[in-house]
Amino acid sequence: MSAEPTSAENPWPVRTVARKIAEWINRLGQVWVEGQVTQINARPGTSTAFLTLRDPAADVSMTVTCPTGLLRGIDPPLRDGASVVVYAKPTFYLGRGTISLRATEIRAVGIGELLARIERLRRLLAAEGLFAKERKRRLPFLPKGIGLITGRASAAERDVLVNAHNRWPAAPFQVVNTAVQGVQAVPQIVKALRMLDADPSVEVIVIARGGGSVEDLLPFSDETLCRAVAAARTPVVSAIGHEPDTPLLDHVADVRCSTPTDAGKRVVPDVKEESERVRQMRDRARRALHGWVDTQCRLLDQLRSRPVLADPMGPVNRRADEIELHRERGRRAMLNLVSHEQAAISGARGRLTALGPAATLERGYAVVQYHDEAGNLQVLRHISEVAEGTPLRVRVVDGAVHAVTKSTEPGE
Repeated sequence: MSAEPTSAENPWPVRTVARKIAEWINRLGQVWVEGQVTQINARPGTSTAFLTLRDPAADVSMTVTCPTGLLRGIDPPLRDGASVVVYAKPTFYLGRGTISLRATEIRAVGIGELLARIERLRRLLAAEGLFAKERKRRLPFLPKGIGLITGRASAAERDVLVNAHNRWPAAPFQVVNTAVQGVQAVPQIVKALRMLDADPSVEVIVIARGGGSVEDLLPFSDETLCRAVAAARTPVVSAIGHEPDTPLLDHVADVRCSTPTDAGKRVVPDVKEESERVRQMRDRARRALHGWVDTQCRLLDQLRSRPVLADPMGPVNRRADEIELHRERGRRAMLNLVSHEQAAISGARGRLTALGPAATLERGYAVVQYHDEAGNLQVLRHISEVAEGTPLRVRVVDGAVHAVTKSTEPGE
């Protein structure tokens, strides 16, 4: 195909562009393509059947055309959601400007091949750590909101709601109905999961579906769904199929339940069991409190039976008697000391009185000396021995000397 220059003055017509595109596409040749079948249209009396081949891991699809006989010759007949491998040649239709695959061979993917692919994906996700126990989150004891993703009016929805409400009648559910098989299952489930995960009132999300074949449960082993569950912030419960069914969602989810019935029992506690547990705890608390009170009462009785508490005033009275005794002894000792000191003072006073000049004078005599004409000191025996005006010296017993002069006045 030549690259002829184009410009606004020299543009290509639509037919030229379409033809050149068709030439490029025709060079591709035939290829093997894998996907899920949807929108099968094989009208009676027509030679061409139409179907859509969708990539289950991405929102990408292509139209496939094939002879009606080729489609009817597949056993078992194809149905929506079936995985197939198509040998087809890309074709560009000039009139409509569309690309489709012209299939010359269609092979249904067998169960063994599906299981092998699931196993390869399981090893991939496990290697990335999406199955690690460290990532698993515990379910809340009593969630204030429960999201349920399941099929409309399905047995799985009924089993979850009935069993959950039997255990806890006030359990609040937010149910989102989606397709649970076929090509629309994964996009709808992922959309519902993200919506519930963004709701702050939802504390746990349950994805439930009843039993089915491997093909029916294939959406729950889809890589897109597994990664969406792993990225969710809200704990996710997987309740898919029956006990033997183990899609990859069971490994990625935080809790795996064997059946939807089991999920209804796991997400909420049993009100009867919890009431009984509360009653038992109250009984244990009551017994513990009574035991503690009894222990403290016995301890108080023991403390009260001790002598210091049985007769609290006894030690005080005994101490009071001892204090009174010592006080009396102190008083007597003080009185004796005072009496002894008073006696000593009285004796000293008596001695001072006896030796003092006052006492001598009171007895009517004194020692009087004078100097005679020769200047000698003489003891006066009579007042007539000295002339008037002669100085006299009276010696008192305590040693004090008083000088007096003889007076001629009568009475002195």
